[in-house]
Amino acid sequence: MTAAAEIHPKTVRGVTRIVRNAKAASSLLATTSTAEKNAALGAIAEALRSNTDRIVKANDADIAAGTENGMSDALLDRLRLDADRIAAIADSVEDVIDLADPVGDVVVGRTLPNGIRLTQNRVPMGVIGAIYEARPNVTVDIAVLALKSGNASVLRGGSAAQNSNTEIISTLRRAVESAGLPADSIGGIDQYGREGAHVLMHARDYVDLLIPRGGADLINMVVQESIVPVIETGVGNVHMFVDSTATVKTAVDLVLNSKTHRPSVCNSLETLLVHEKAAKRVMPKILERLDDAGVIVHADSDVSALAPAGMKVRRVSRRDWAKEYLGLEIAIKLVSGIEEAIEHIRAYSSGHTEVIVTKDLDNADTFVTAIDAAAVGVNVSTRFTDGGELGFGAEVGISTQKLHARGPMGLEQLTTTKWVMMGNGQVRS
Repeated sequence: MTAAAEIHPKTVRGVTRIVRNAKAASSLLATTSTAEKNAALGAIAEALRSNTDRIVKANDADIAAGTENGMSDALLDRLRLDADRIAAIADSVEDVIDLADPVGDVVVGRTLPNGIRLTQNRVPMGVIGAIYEARPNVTVDIAVLALKSGNASVLRGGSAAQNSNTEIISTLRRAVESAGLPADSIGGIDQYGREGAHVLMHARDYVDLLIPRGGADLINMVVQESIVPVIETGVGNVHMFVDSTATVKTAVDLVLNSKTHRPSVCNSLETLLVHEKAAKRVMPKILERLDDAGVIVHADSDVSALAPAGMKVRRVSRRDWAKEYLGLEIAIKLVSGIEEAIEHIRAYSSGHTEVIVTKDLDNADTFVTAIDAAAVGVNVSTRFTDGGELGFGAEVGISTQKLHARGPMGLEQLTTTKWVMMGNGQVRS
C-alpha cells in the first residue's frame, strides 16, 4: 500500500474535502424524516431508469478495458451492466423504500429507581466508507442503504469499474439533490486511485465505519491498514456436507443450485463434502450434472472413480480446500462422517455459509451447533445467504466478523445506538 509520505497533496486535499462534506451531510441526514429519505430513494430509482443508456455506455468502456487486460469471466460477470440489470437495481431501490426505517427505534426502555426514564435508541453511524472491486451494483446498494439508515457514504469502487461508478454516482447525487437532500450524501473517490483509498482508510476524523468488499487480498489490506473502524466482509469459501441419509434428488438439486446459479458470488458453493456411505448412491448423478453444467471438478481418485465415462476430474490439492473459485469450479471430498466433515470445515472455512444436507435431525442439530459461521443451513441452497433473500432488502455485504454485525448487513446493521436519559432534575448522590 502507498505510504502516507508518498501521497500527492492534491489527493489528500481532494479526498479530505469529500469526506468532510460527507460528514456535514450526515448531520442533516441524521434528522431527516423517513418520508424525505424515501422520496430521495424514489428519485434515485427513477434516475437510474432514465439514465440507463449513459450507464451502459460507461460500463461498456469498463468491460472493454477489462477484457483487454485479461480479466476473468467471473469478474467480468460481476462488472457487467445492461438494461435488465439496471432495471433490477432500480427495483431493488424501491424495495428498500418499503423496508422499515430503523432510525429512532427503541431497543431497550425502562424507568430507573430514581425516576429517570432510560431508552436505548437506534441512530445512524454517520459516514460510511466502502472499498470494493468491480461491482458497480454495489455502488447503488451501499449508497441506498446508507441513505435510508440516515448515513452519508463515500465510495471507492476500484479502477476496473471507474467509468461505471463515476456515471452511477453522478446520477445518484443529482437524484438526491433533486429530492432536497445534500448531493454530498453520496461521494466517490475512484478518481484518486489507490492513494485515495489510503486517505479514506485514515480519515478517522470524518469516517465512522469502513466496509471492504472483494477478494481476500483487498479485505486483508483494509483490515491491516485502516485506522477507521472496519467491519470485515469475508471471503466465501462455502461448504456443503451431504450426509448418508440425504436423498439423491435433494442432494443434486442443492449442489447444482449452490454451485451454478451464480458462481461468481460469495455465497456460491466451493467445496462439497460427501459421506462415503452415500457416495455410490449420490455422487454419479451429482458429477454427471456438474459435468453437464461445465463445472470443473477437483477431487481424488475415490471421487473420479464414480464419474461418468469421459468426464475429466482434476487432481485436488491442499490449496483447493482453501480456495474461493468464484467460477464454475468445485472441490469434492469423501468423508467418513459428520465428525470429519465438521473437522474439515473448521480447518478451511472462511466463516461465511455452511450447509448440511440430511434427514437425520440429530446430525442437523450437531452441525448447526458445531459450525462457527455467519450463516448455517439445513437442506437449503447456500445462495440464500443474501440480504434480499432473508428480507433485509439490498445489503452492503456479508459480515464474517463477530462484533456489531454478522451475516448479511442491511439497514439495522448500519446503525448504532445511544442512551437517552429523561429526568426532572435528578442529581447523583
